[in-house]
Amino acid sequence: MSYYQLTFANLGELDHRPIPIIRVEPNERRAPRRALEVLRRGGVVAYPTDTVYGVGCRIDQEAAVLRIYALKGRAPTEPLPVLLADPAQLDEYGTAISAAARRLAALHWPGALTIVVRRSARIPALVAGGGETIGLRVPGHPIPRALVRELGVPMVGTSANSHGVPSPLTVQQVVFDLGDRVDLVIDGGRASLGRESTVIDATVDPPRVLRQGAIVLRDLAA
Repeated sequence: MSYYQLTFANLGELDHRPIPIIRVEPNERRAPRRALEVLRRGGVVAYPTDTVYGVGCRIDQEAAVLRIYALKGRAPTEPLPVLLADPAQLDEYGTAISAAARRLAALHWPGALTIVVRRSARIPALVAGGGETIGLRVPGHPIPRALVRELGVPMVGTSANSHGVPSPLTVQQVVFDLGDRVDLVIDGGRASLGRESTVIDATVDPPRVLRQGAIVLRDLAA
């Protein structure tokens, strides 16, 4: 792991505020210590995933969650996706899990599939937009999984872009859009899949596709 900084001036802007960035190698599986420190004290971090770059915080840090709603330009009545470290956590953070949800998780986790289930009491209402369901994902990239594992609590896992801006595939795109509204950026190179996760609502029978993303599921019954 290495540490460096970008400024808005690097990207053609006039401001010169530094943006701390940690670069990780593609095969790195350890959580960056500096990122853990930022997250533990309630900060907001942008990080690589297998799909696109994400921005997140601990789900139990209310002020940080509100910051993410604000930087996304998203109403706090809209749920935020949640990242887990391991498929076994499905039963910790979801409830009334259907057989279909378990099958989808077994087939596609870790990977680019977000499964909407009924949330357990361990998911704060704020993260779920005040609703009773939540989108859970175990990402295919090792860095966000390592962060969650070391923190001991899931992270918000939404794309690192403000409203109306395409989801970022590189750290430069993250910095250009979000700037110093995040406390730290982890540079893992270009996102490999380059498309958001597929979202499946598994609270209904049969499950239904809410967003067709990196995983193409044409026949859910199969």
